[in-house]
Amino acid sequence: MKFLKAISCAVLLAVTFSVKAQDSIQAPVKYWKISNVFGLNATQSAFVNWAAGGRNNVSALAFINSDFNFTKNSHKWSNEIRFALGGVQYFDEPKMQKTDDQILVSTKYEYKIKEKWYFSALADFRTQFMDGFIYPNDSVPNSRFLAPGYSLAALGVDYTPNDNLTVLMAPATGKFTFVNDERLANEGAFGVKPATLDALGNVVTPGQRFRAELGAYIKVRYKKEIMKNILMQTRLELFSNYLEKPQNIDVNAEVMFNFKINSWFSASLQLNLIYDDDMRIEVQDAAGNTYMAPRTQFKQVLGIGIQYRLANFEEEKKK
Repeated sequence: MKFLKAISCAVLLAVTFSVKAQDSIQAPVKYWKISNVFGLNATQSAFVNWAAGGRNNVSALAFINSDFNFTKNSHKWSNEIRFALGGVQYFDEPKMQKTDDQILVSTKYEYKIKEKWYFSALADFRTQFMDGFIYPNDSVPNSRFLAPGYSLAALGVDYTPNDNLTVLMAPATGKFTFVNDERLANEGAFGVKPATLDALGNVVTPGQRFRAELGAYIKVRYKKEIMKNILMQTRLELFSNYLEKPQNIDVNAEVMFNFKINSWFSASLQLNLIYDDDMRIEVQDAAGNTYMAPRTQFKQVLGIGIQYRLANFEEEKKK
């Protein structure tokens, strides 16, 4: 299966990268705090003369969560890498259907200006690996690699009252959207300016593949072990565009629960909510008419399977 091969390659590359990255910073052990978590969840179902019905399928979900954090005196440097790729393959269909797909790379520098307060500079980038579709139409993708891609650069202050909570407030933030696909750009997907058409529907001026916004940004992160072997992590991002409809705030929220069974097996529950006024989604009214409008997006992923965590160097040293 193509998506299983892609998942295996992604996990192998990430493990290699993480081991090499850790090997390269062994000298200043006391300044680094490193966390690498790799997970692979898989299910398979088969039905023969099953009265209740069902479709033979195999599904898999792989994820990689890596954090490389450096602290020395008044300086802090936090780096975050998130990869996720999953899908389900029905045996009576030629194509796999995605269930999860994420690439996220983020870096943040902080300089302590007083107790619990830091000057911060943040940059991040996010996109996806594979084409996405609105089923049952599996012939025309509605998203692709770098279509969309999002990048963000922010300057502000960070409030960190404890190790569990951080609040970034950035009044000077640039948000950039990339749509590296001609058809989607011409349609004006993901908020870029659409193509100009003549009376016959021919493209006169191609749609823009890039959009820049300037605004204010707030990012809240909180993590806590709410019970033994149950870790909760939350993230809330809010963005207001100064130049266009600042009252329409973009929202990106995530809540993740990690249930540790033992050193190898675990379960996870991830909930995502997104609202972006510039992102139009096809909606059908009661009369059967379709139109494009912004909508609240929601995703839930539940996984049970193998999870492996690479120990931090400080932890290894203590042993």
